[in-house]
Amino acid sequence: MTQSTGPEPALAAGEDPRRYAQILTAVYDATMTGGKSPARPREVIGDSWRRLQTLGIDPEVGNPAETQMDVSDLELSRRESGLFDILDDLARGLESVVQDGDNILVVADRHGRVLWRSGSTAVLDRADDLGFVEGANWAEDSVGTNAIGTALVSRRAVQIFSAEHYVRSHHSWTCAGAPIRDPRTGQVLGAIDVSGPAKTVHPTTIALVDAVARLAESQLREIHRSTLDRLRSVAAPMLARLQSPALAVDANGWVAAVESVALRNRILLPEDLATGRFWLPTLGVCDFEPLPGGWLVRPTSTVDSGVADVGSTRISIDLRNSQKPRIEVRSEVGEWTHEPTPRHAEILYLLATHRQGRTALQMAADLFGDDGRAITVRAEMSRLRKHLAGIISTQPYRLDESATVELLMPSDMNRLLPHSSAPAICAARG
Repeated sequence: MTQSTGPEPALAAGEDPRRYAQILTAVYDATMTGGKSPARPREVIGDSWRRLQTLGIDPEVGNPAETQMDVSDLELSRRESGLFDILDDLARGLESVVQDGDNILVVADRHGRVLWRSGSTAVLDRADDLGFVEGANWAEDSVGTNAIGTALVSRRAVQIFSAEHYVRSHHSWTCAGAPIRDPRTGQVLGAIDVSGPAKTVHPTTIALVDAVARLAESQLREIHRSTLDRLRSVAAPMLARLQSPALAVDANGWVAAVESVALRNRILLPEDLATGRFWLPTLGVCDFEPLPGGWLVRPTSTVDSGVADVGSTRISIDLRNSQKPRIEVRSEVGEWTHEPTPRHAEILYLLATHRQGRTALQMAADLFGDDGRAITVRAEMSRLRKHLAGIISTQPYRLDESATVELLMPSDMNRLLPHSSAPAICAARG
């Protein structure tokens, strides 16, 4: 496919939208019935229509087999999308487009699932009629050509007007969307979209949406830089004490600090990384130890490519101060601390008292007295493991099995996390 040099509007400046919509309808009808078309669709539209026809998607109904997410799954998807921290920036950047009440602002994940939307009650009601709701799948192979799904497939900003939509019931709409990429990996995280009645089409909308997506990527880049700075502040003193080859990297392999190792921006980490010894393509056999938000990587002279212990790690979970719970991790190379949230303090207590591990269902019962809240538990565990990479394992959730764990409790057990209403905590107080 030929890539354009910039976002291509569906409608040229000064062109009559009604007249253009009529032409598009004729092109659409001819294409879908195999008749002679009066004109060619734009390249991005023609490519999309061919993909959908190959898949056998019905232009009259789309793919109605797709189901909508329930509330708990939606919340987990929001937290794990990588877009949560920039939602306010996206909303502010496109506030002028939706404030007139005609358009809806939508943010979707990389699969095309609608995570958030905002707009006036009237336009939201119209979107409801199309199933354009939070949790709905708006991928191209589900609802046909649209600015979310097609932007995700083409990896470029697109504007879709009237009969350029593959599913006929969407022809009364116009939409402009752009993909948002993760600056750490280059992978697409999701898409931002502005949709509204076809009469609201404007050639500048796509440029604005694309600009806001690029600003969002800049914000993600700044968040990543701040994360590396925090990791560096913890790791630099450790590396200085080691006086041997070592690197501090985040969970994606981006390098925060080095000692006696050639400077590089990133290393490729093994999948399912854990505390132990692993082989890396560029560094050979390395020992891995957890850091807050990343890993300490120590190249060794060992030629063995297996996994081995790298020394004793001591985890101290201090719940004696009800206002300031703390976890401290100590190893042969140094120590670091983290202050968990009240909910995370509850989870750490459960993991310390159940070294064999707890499933999401078990932890939901421990925390909420309801094993139906497993999705909420998974969302909390996802957030906690970002701070404690390598300390907490999964399936079931458990603290590092090779570590020594110390749980410091208040002398008066009635003071154990006194603000907690979790059934397991209440039982421990008793």
